[in-house]
Amino acid sequence: MNIPLWIITGLLAAIFLVAGANKLFIPYEKLARVPGGGWVLEFSSSFVKTLGTIEILGAIGLILPAMLNIVPILVPLAAVGLALIMVGAAIVEFRRHEYKHVLVNLIYLALTTFVAWAHFWSMS
Repeated sequence: MNIPLWIITGLLAAIFLVAGANKLFIPYEKLARVPGGGWVLEFSSSFVKTLGTIEILGAIGLILPAMLNIVPILVPLAAVGLALIMVGAAIVEFRRHEYKHVLVNLIYLALTTFVAWAHFWSMS
């Protein structure tokens, strides 16, 4: 895998690891009070914790399979899964009229899509 792809993948993994950890370990009520955290109130606490867990697993899936060269197909699959999460996040933020957050989510969507495409393409 080339260096720019590793950099993008590593940055995405770090972003999703932090985002997932925040959802998993910060109390629901406190998470809802942070700037841009109002979306949390539209979902149950268990959904937010599950989403955090999935984001952490996705971050791990972006790095470990490629690094260890064990089942490398998991990397693009993790990227596709995280891209789907970003589609959902963009929709939620759009409905809430939080357009700056929509833009950030679309950037993450583009990056995760690029990582998925690059890995699928390198396997063929």
